[in-house]
Amino acid sequence: MGKIIVEQIVSADGYAAEEDGGIGFFYPAGDFSDAEPDQMRMMSTVGAIVFGATTYRMFADYWPKADANVERVAGPINGLPKFVVSSTLPTAPWGDGGTVEILRGDGVQAVRAVRARIGGDLILWGSLTLCDALLRAGEVDVLRLRIVPVLIGRGRSFTPADLGERRLSLVSAKSFAGGLAVLEYAIER
Repeated sequence: MGKIIVEQIVSADGYAAEEDGGIGFFYPAGDFSDAEPDQMRMMSTVGAIVFGATTYRMFADYWPKADANVERVAGPINGLPKFVVSSTLPTAPWGDGGTVEILRGDGVQAVRAVRARIGGDLILWGSLTLCDALLRAGEVDVLRLRIVPVLIGRGRSFTPADLGERRLSLVSAKSFAGGLAVLEYAIER
């Protein structure tokens, strides 16, 4: 069975979103293109993408129109099976005619079911509420932090406040032009 990978873009002080839920701090940090080969390597093991509803909306607004010649990761993002955990979305379109399968009910159970039927790893980006639930349930195998060189002072942490201690083993640490750092951890059981 594949791993569940959570990848979050975070500020250097550990926030995945601004207080209002925005992610504007991602962009002044610069171009992520130097990290693209590393991202493509990670994506080579991924069998499906899972989103929460908010992140699904952000991705569906951008990635179907992204030029895969400019942003190579658009190819796998658009080509992989996609799932969204939501109790409110009536449909989940993706670009011209594509769809994303909606998973209803308990998010942890839904992700476990997808994990059992999909070959390869599952990746979750953003989707903080869903990631919180998966972290609490001990379902996350790999945590990838893409740390942008900015401090925002306050906002939404990439982990729930009530998580408690979890031990991590560093798998890799890479730095890129412009100050982006990517830390990959295995979460110990």
